[in-house]
Amino acid sequence: MSNSTTDRKQNYRDRKTAIILIGLGICLVILAIFSFLVGRFPISPDKVVGILASGIVPVDQFWTDQEAIIFFNVRLPRVLLAMLVGCSLSAAGAAYQGTFQNPLVSPDILGASQGAAFGAAVAILLGFASFGISVMAFSFAIVTVLLVIAVAQAARGNQVLTVVLAGVMISSLFSAGVSFTKLIADPSDQLPAITYWLMGSLTGAKPSDVTMVLPFMVVGLVTLFVLKWRINILTMGDEEAATMGVNTKALRLIIIIAATIVTAASVSVTGMIGWVGLVIPHLSRMLIGSDYRKLMPASMLMGACFLLLVDDVSRLATTAEIPIGILTAFIGAPFFLYLITREGKKR
Repeated sequence: MSNSTTDRKQNYRDRKTAIILIGLGICLVILAIFSFLVGRFPISPDKVVGILASGIVPVDQFWTDQEAIIFFNVRLPRVLLAMLVGCSLSAAGAAYQGTFQNPLVSPDILGASQGAAFGAAVAILLGFASFGISVMAFSFAIVTVLLVIAVAQAARGNQVLTVVLAGVMISSLFSAGVSFTKLIADPSDQLPAITYWLMGSLTGAKPSDVTMVLPFMVVGLVTLFVLKWRINILTMGDEEAATMGVNTKALRLIIIIAATIVTAASVSVTGMIGWVGLVIPHLSRMLIGSDYRKLMPASMLMGACFLLLVDDVSRLATTAEIPIGILTAFIGAPFFLYLITREGKKR
């Protein structure tokens, strides 16, 4: 094949990637605007623009104080969190799938979600406020993954396999801990609070939640984005990566820590939202290919779009909001079955 033909094909793939990423970016903007407008108390488009503009330049107020309060204290933090959490979980899922060379790995593979659930359940038992619950959930998620890494370092054998096995075992321990907290919780108020947290929701999103998790998400997401091309090397296997002069052990540890930070930050403020980190990287891979230089930004954008859309459905489908974790499971479980049957047909 001539160089000119190869260059034309590469240019075509690059243009296609650019179009897809721009399209996802436009879709995200449209969904964000739509999310600002809809809800139990709809706000008209002109008022949304006016309220947003008022924070930058002086604007004569033609909206009510109640609409401004709803926008800044309810709608804005909820939309921002939906985008941040969707982006974070999708990026973490894509990173884990490449790092562990397993397409069915999700962000909770190392037990971060179950550790966060246990921390939140303990905080609820102790009567902590929402901020304390988030801090406990985040702390226990980090501690869980550090414990997994410590166990894997102490074990012998294949490092990737031992990390995954340690994650499964420790996750099951914290899952048992969550069950125990539910057993001893007061059934009148503590048990419903724990159960609702485990379902995952953006209902109680507050500006303080965004402020708390934003620094952790930015650090983790920037790290994953910068290292996206190195994840391609990890997918080749440790031996191949070693011949290229890459310290796979150190690289894998950095990626795991970055993915854990964004996962812990996400779960700490929303509760357990499953399947996003499994489904979205696969959809992105089908759309744009397996090159992580393209896959990572596509997963981030698509994850933000997906969670915004699902959150809008949870707000609008019924008079009472449906926990977002339920909706993502309704979508994720059938897709997981599709992946299994697809792999089976390939064999």
